[in-house]
Amino acid sequence: MNTRCIASERASTNRAWLSIWMLTLAATLLAWTASHAEERRPRVRDMHYDTQFSHNRYYHSPGYSVVGAPHGAYEIRHRDSHYWYHGGEWYRPRGRFSVVVAAPIGAFVPVLPPYYSTVWWRGAPYYYADNTYYSWDAGQRQYEVVDAPVGIDSGASTAAPAAEEVFIYPKNGQTAEQQESDRYECHRFAVQQTGYDPTLAGGGVQADASVSKRSDYLRAQAACLEARGYSVK
Repeated sequence: MNTRCIASERASTNRAWLSIWMLTLAATLLAWTASHAEERRPRVRDMHYDTQFSHNRYYHSPGYSVVGAPHGAYEIRHRDSHYWYHGGEWYRPRGRFSVVVAAPIGAFVPVLPPYYSTVWWRGAPYYYADNTYYSWDAGQRQYEVVDAPVGIDSGASTAAPAAEEVFIYPKNGQTAEQQESDRYECHRFAVQQTGYDPTLAGGGVQADASVSKRSDYLRAQAACLEARGYSVK
């Protein structure tokens, strides 16, 4: 066999080994990428499906952790404790990790979770997500994490009380959350002014006064809403 043939065979052998090495490297990289993608993807056991009030959303379960702070989370300080609030979930720092915990009662947040259910209980709106209830605090101008009112789990409704379903048109670009809050606060104002409460049987007044009191209630409610920048029909 001449030198040229030997060199040609060696070149072919080298190319074959190079191809094998490249294929092995590619397979290794694919396996590494897949395994790390799997690590980043929450496992089924790390999630729970919240069906309360037809909420129907997945959330991470308590104990689930991420490295550092969740991206885009709000930093919340409450009673000398530090929390991260993200997507309706609450995290506590633990070393270099952040761990999902129950929402701290009494903490205030500037915004509601991106997905929430409005729940009406005894004429008042609550905002629900991931086994947590929020209530608007007019003094703080924020939403407060509150205990579940007794009976709300089985007796609440996701539909607003019929008497409150007046047609309002925001003139100042009020958000849906602000509209619901203003509706409730004006409802309470009208009840205080007139003694008539449409969430109670007969409005909570004598039958012979019900019609006139209801008219007074609607006028007071409309005046309150108009003062807050709404057109009322």
